[in-house]
Amino acid sequence: MRTFNRKYFKKRRKRLRNSPTQAEAFLWGYLKGGQLEGSKFRRQAGIKSFIVDFYCPAEKLVVELDGDFHFDDEGIRYDKERTRKIENEGINVIRFENQDVLLNLEHVLSEIRNNFKQK
Repeated sequence: MRTFNRKYFKKRRKRLRNSPTQAEAFLWGYLKGGQLEGSKFRRQAGIKSFIVDFYCPAEKLVVELDGDFHFDDEGIRYDKERTRKIENEGINVIRFENQDVLLNLEHVLSEIRNNFKQK
């Protein structure tokens, strides 16, 4: 079974790419085209049965942005299990709140860089 970009999620991935949150659109402006230390990211990429906000294959790094619905008990449990399954594929997952991206972008970019493999 394919691990990345399963075909049956293609329409959903496209829909998510075409309607990003404000924080996703803002961060994408700094990640796209290898702008962050030459590391290329994909947005709304499929990994297993999940669609992640941003994925850098070279770094094996997922960046997730969390809005309000991620902070209730059910959302926290779901995100924890999802992260565990993605990390079982050898991929590191880091999370930021949407507000962190919008209000403290330099910190977010610094944390992403800190999760890159040593070059």
